[in-house]
Amino acid sequence: MTTVVTESAGRPSVPHIVRRRLATLENWLDPYSWLVTVVVTALAAVLRLERITEAEGYVFDEVYYPTDAWDMLRHGVEWDEKSDSAGYVVHPPLGKWLIAAGEKIFGNNELGWRFTAAVAGTLMVLILIRVAYRMFHSVVLAGTAGMLMTLDGFQFVLSRTSLLDIFLGLFVLATFAAMVLDRDHYRRRLLRAVGSGSTPRIVPWWLLVAGVMFGLACGVKWSALFFLPFFGALTVVWRVYARRSAGFTGGLAGDLGWGLLSVVLSVVLYLATWTGWFLTDTGWDRHYRAQNGMSEPPILGALLNLLHYHQGAYGFHAGLTKSHNYQSWPWQWLLIGRPVAFYWPDDPGSGCGAPSCIREILLLGTPLLWWSFLPALVTLLWLAIARRDWRAYTILTGAAAGLLPWFYFAVADHRTMFSFYALPALPFLILAVVHVLGALIASPRGRLAGTLVAGVYVALVALCFAYFHPIFTGELIPYDSWFSRMWLGNRWI
Repeated sequence: MTTVVTESAGRPSVPHIVRRRLATLENWLDPYSWLVTVVVTALAAVLRLERITEAEGYVFDEVYYPTDAWDMLRHGVEWDEKSDSAGYVVHPPLGKWLIAAGEKIFGNNELGWRFTAAVAGTLMVLILIRVAYRMFHSVVLAGTAGMLMTLDGFQFVLSRTSLLDIFLGLFVLATFAAMVLDRDHYRRRLLRAVGSGSTPRIVPWWLLVAGVMFGLACGVKWSALFFLPFFGALTVVWRVYARRSAGFTGGLAGDLGWGLLSVVLSVVLYLATWTGWFLTDTGWDRHYRAQNGMSEPPILGALLNLLHYHQGAYGFHAGLTKSHNYQSWPWQWLLIGRPVAFYWPDDPGSGCGAPSCIREILLLGTPLLWWSFLPALVTLLWLAIARRDWRAYTILTGAAAGLLPWFYFAVADHRTMFSFYALPALPFLILAVVHVLGALIASPRGRLAGTLVAGVYVALVALCFAYFHPIFTGELIPYDSWFSRMWLGNRWI
C-alpha cells in the first residue's frame, strides 16, 4: 500500500513545482503503517527472545562485557577482581551499562546479560520500519525492510549475544532516523515560509535529537565517529537543496550553527556516559595527574585525566594487529567470506538422532540477503547519478560511513577486524535492497512482474533464514545436517 504524500503546509500561492520538491510525508499516523510496524516488531521480539538462554555460559566476547557490567553495578566502574582494583578497558561505558540494566533486573545470568541486547535488536527493527516508511512513503516497503532485518541471521545472532555492537547499531540508526525527521521538519518550515512570504526561522529540534543519539552511539564504541563527517555532509546537502528549491539563498550560516550545537550535545552526552568514572575515585587513570605529581584542578583535572585514558585506549586499538582465527577484512564482509563462530561447546550432548551431534552459533548473515547487497548498492549508485534520487545517495552515504573507514584501517595498519564491525551499516544495506525492490514494483512496464519478483525474493530470504536457524541459535543437530550448511566450506568452519 502506498500512502499519499500531502502538501498541506503549502498555500495556493506557492508554485506547484516548489510544493512538489518540498513535499514530505504527512500521514505518519496511517493505521496500516502502524499495524505493520507492531506485527513485524512483535515477530522480531519473539524470535530474539525465544530460547535466548539455551547457550549456557559466555558466548564469544561475553567473557568481557557482562562481567564488566556486573562489576560496574557493584563498583561504579570496570573492576579487576584478581587485583581488586580498577580494570583497564578500551571501550566507553554505555554499552556495558545497558547490559548491566538487564543484569540488575534478572541477575548475573544468561538472561540478565542478553536481555537488553534482544531489546536493542528489536528496537532496530522498529526504527528501520518507520525510517523506511518515511523515506519510501510505502507501507509495503516499510514492512519489507522490517522483515528483512528480522530475518537476517547476522543481526539476529548479535541481538541474542551480549556484545557492544548491537547497541552501537541501535544508536547509529536512531541518529539517522532523527536526521530524516529533521529533513522533513526543515522542508515543511521552508514551505510554510514560502507560502506566507516570510523569512524562515527554523529551530531544528530533531537535529538536536540526532546529536544526542550520536553522543550515545559514541558512548558505546568510538567507531561511531566514522559516521560524523558522512552524516554532517548529508545534512548540509539536504539543507542546501531544500533552500534552493524554496528560493532562499541565505541562512546556511545559521544552519551550520545549529549543526555545531548538535555536535556539542554529542560531546556532552558522551561525557555523561562516563558518569560512573567521574563520580568515583577508583576508575582507571581517575587521578592520573595527581599520582604523577601534576596539578589536578576541579573539573578540568578530571577531563585531562580522561583524555590521558583515551590516549592509551586509542593506542591499544591502533596497535591491535594480533591474528585471530575468525578475523576478516572489510572486502570479505558483504561476501560473508569469514563468519565468526560464537559458540561451539566441547561436549554438545546427544539426542540429535545421529551418532555425531553438533551445537554451534555462527555469526552469519542470511546468505541470500547478504549476497544481494552488492548488486543493490551498484543499482543505487546508478539511481543516484541518473535520477538524482535523494534516497539513493542517502542510503549510499550511510553504507559508505559504516564500511569504507574500515578499508582504510585494514590497508593502513592491518588492524585486527571482525565481521560484526559491519553491523551499523546493515540498516543502510537493507534499505538499498528495499529501494531496488521498490523500483521493480513501481516500474510502469512491469508492475505485476516486479511485485511478483519482490514477493518471491522476500519469501526465499525467509526460507533461507529458517534453513540456517539451527546454527543461529545453537540447536543440537546431526553432524551431516550441520556440514550441509557450510556452503563455503572451510571459510565458514
